[in-house]
Amino acid sequence: QVQLVESGGGLVHPGGSLRLSCAFSGRAFSRYTMDWYRQAPGEQRELVAAVTSAGITTYADSVKGRFTISRDNVKNTVYLQMNLLKPEDTAVYYCQTAWGTRDYWGQGTQVTVSS
Repeated sequence: QVQLVESGGGLVHPGGSLRLSCAFSGRAFSRYTMDWYRQAPGEQRELVAAVTSAGITTYADSVKGRFTISRDNVKNTVYLQMNLLKPEDTAVYYCQTAWGTRDYWGQGTQVTVSS
């Protein structure tokens, strides 16, 4: 059974930085592709960044050059470093993974970018 727990959200001024963490409980973390999604009020959930088991990363156009996804296969944790934050980055951020037909989500962590 996989469990995901996010942390690191908060309130930050525009131009600031935050680092989100997602702790993975379960087996064989290194084999999973790990994703970060976000959902703003009244909006659909969108994929922000992903990192494969091989370390290949992809990003939404809206965060390229500002966000960095990484993973630590010893700590079973995936990170999202967010720099140059904008008010439009305000959302609940979710960690997600899947294996076969099973889909796993964390509880989410709120990120608010406001002056």
